[in-house]
Amino acid sequence: MNLSRFPAFVAEFTRLAERTGDEAALRESGARLLGELVRHDDWLPERCARHDPERYQQYLLYCDPLERFSVVSFVWGPGQRTPVHDHTVWGLIGVLRGAELCRSYTRDASTQALRPSAEQRLEPGQVEAVSPAIGDIHEVANAFTDRPSISIHVYGANIGAVLRHV
Repeated sequence: MNLSRFPAFVAEFTRLAERTGDEAALRESGARLLGELVRHDDWLPERCARHDPERYQQYLLYCDPLERFSVVSFVWGPGQRTPVHDHTVWGLIGVLRGAELCRSYTRDASTQALRPSAEQRLEPGQVEAVSPAIGDIHEVANAFTDRPSISIHVYGANIGAVLRHV
């Protein structure tokens, strides 16, 4: 277990948040930092990697004291998925273990109906960004029906205090 990897990530992300409040810069540089973290599957404590057979699990790993960002592990049991939702803040999703399917949606300007727009498969080490500025409405699923998957999410706020839409 590499106990220094996650604290080093948090320190680097904190320095990034101190240097800039620009969302695009945070997403771009933050994606590189998260990509480096999720390329290594030797740091997440087992207690934050347990899946539940009924629903996906979320474990808060860190919340910046100034609430500039938070880090959460998502543990997906076989075949589990979210409803279609948004976050209303920027976010980065990096796959640590297994794989995820992310389906994006766009809102029809005339009817306000949601339409599926693209589906992407994320493998270990890959990172995807979401934001109201670039597209934030999506659903996420474990790509596997026979084993868990784990992703690490970084949000541009204390995500537990952010109102979201389902």
